[in-house]
Amino acid sequence: MSPFWLVAAILRSAHRVATKLFVQEGDGRIVDRTVDRVQVTRTVLGAAATVALVFVYNVNPDRWSDAAYGSAAQMLVAPVLLLVAGPLVILGFIYYAPAHLRPHMRSRLRAPLKAVGWYVLTIVVIGVITVPASRIGTDEQPTVMEYVLLIAATVVIVWGIPFFILASLYSARSAFNTAQVHPMLPPVITMALVWLFAIFNVIGDGLPEGPPVVKFCAMLGGPLSVTGVSLWELHRMKTRFGVTLRA
Repeated sequence: MSPFWLVAAILRSAHRVATKLFVQEGDGRIVDRTVDRVQVTRTVLGAAATVALVFVYNVNPDRWSDAAYGSAAQMLVAPVLLLVAGPLVILGFIYYAPAHLRPHMRSRLRAPLKAVGWYVLTIVVIGVITVPASRIGTDEQPTVMEYVLLIAATVVIVWGIPFFILASLYSARSAFNTAQVHPMLPPVITMALVWLFAIFNVIGDGLPEGPPVVKFCAMLGGPLSVTGVSLWELHRMKTRFGVTLRA
């Protein structure tokens, strides 16, 4: 068995389980390939703009690593922010809906709650296994239980970490399957999330390098472009599919 085949098999297995648990958007899911293509284009252009800013105004190699680590951190932190901000947006969404629709929307919270539960369980299992395993000393002969813990930690690292990364990506993309509650919830939650990230980035890192105009464009370009695409997606849902916030 080649290492490449083994890695591919692990990633395929993790992808299959992550998709099953975190990509369940329901029978009422709206598939709009035009929106999907625009979202991908916006992501590519945003990444290209970030690279251009780093290259033009700060070619320090540390800046490249900071940008890479920042993007990875946002990918992993996004579901955590969703756990905090998502319920508030959903509650506001349900409260804004007509009274006769609220019981139906509340009844469809099961899928998002299950996705949240699986995500939290993943974090707990990884922490419960890897943290004690990291404390096992190498200067003494491990006990049987320590051997078992080390084997479990190896499985977590080899399979669990790729699964966690994929789960984070899919959870952020689907907003924990909240489209089952209402098709418009994912873009609304996305708008709230991107502005939270913008605020945290300014508080933590300050404004980016460059002239004042470039600083504000770099700070607001991402949130404004994501907001614009999300509002356009909501508009297409209303005009092409007859979906509204109150129906």
